[in-house]
Amino acid sequence: MEKELRQAEDELIKIVLYGPESTGKTSLARALALKYNTEWIPEFARDYLQDKYNTSAEICEPEDLIPIAKGQLESENFKSQNAKRYVFCDTDVLQTLVYAKAYFENFQNAILEQCVEECHYAHYFLTYIDAPWVEDDLRDKPNQRESMFAIFEQELIQRNLPYTILKGDLKQRLSQATSIIKTL
Repeated sequence: MEKELRQAEDELIKIVLYGPESTGKTSLARALALKYNTEWIPEFARDYLQDKYNTSAEICEPEDLIPIAKGQLESENFKSQNAKRYVFCDTDVLQTLVYAKAYFENFQNAILEQCVEECHYAHYFLTYIDAPWVEDDLRDKPNQRESMFAIFEQELIQRNLPYTILKGDLKQRLSQATSIIKTL
């Protein structure tokens, strides 16, 4: 697999904030990093796709997925160097793959699949759809939140990945997440 799509080896406990758009992943990643005095990794796709939209009014295409995955992992690897015990990832390559399957009919990509298989995280926090919907240039499925949530959860189940569904406001989610983190 390409060097840019490799997760750095370290002793950190890596946790992914994962789920459909506009479900509070970024807010929770920031809050957890603050609580544990460590790093959080922003969602690379957000800035990448916003720049693309601002420049050309175009949205995500299949050829964007490898650069997004590379950017996400490069950011994770870089920020992990300064992390303390934990690192909180606002999405991961699996999230990119799930979106690709949802948006592009019959999508398959062996490179992304291999990357997902080779990257390891201690736990996934699947953010529930009870967070208020916030519209922006990139979000486009306000009426499909339940079906998108089901797609995200099914992927975790199929891959037998450890996860917890987080519900409620930010304070409630932070409390739920903290309880799980103590067990990792």
